[in-house]
Amino acid sequence: MLQENMQIKIKNGSDARILAEFVQVANYYSCGIYLEKDGKRINAKSMMGMMSMGLIEGEEVLVLADGEREAEAMESIRQFLKD
Repeated sequence: MLQENMQIKIKNGSDARILAEFVQVANYYSCGIYLEKDGKRINAKSMMGMMSMGLIEGEEVLVLADGEREAEAMESIRQFLKD
């Protein structure tokens, strides 16, 4: 299992279109991918879960990846969150 704190650098982090793109990136990988903020952990492959996170530009979240190709998944998530 890999885990890393990442800062949200995308504008309008709670915008449905952006969240849908994020979920697509997460679903590309077969490993489990989760985000954790304020003690709440959600499945990054769930649109409803992502919407409930209320991501705001500048805040930090803990990203966890567990399973096959977890390192690649983490790198993709890192790139998405900073662009």
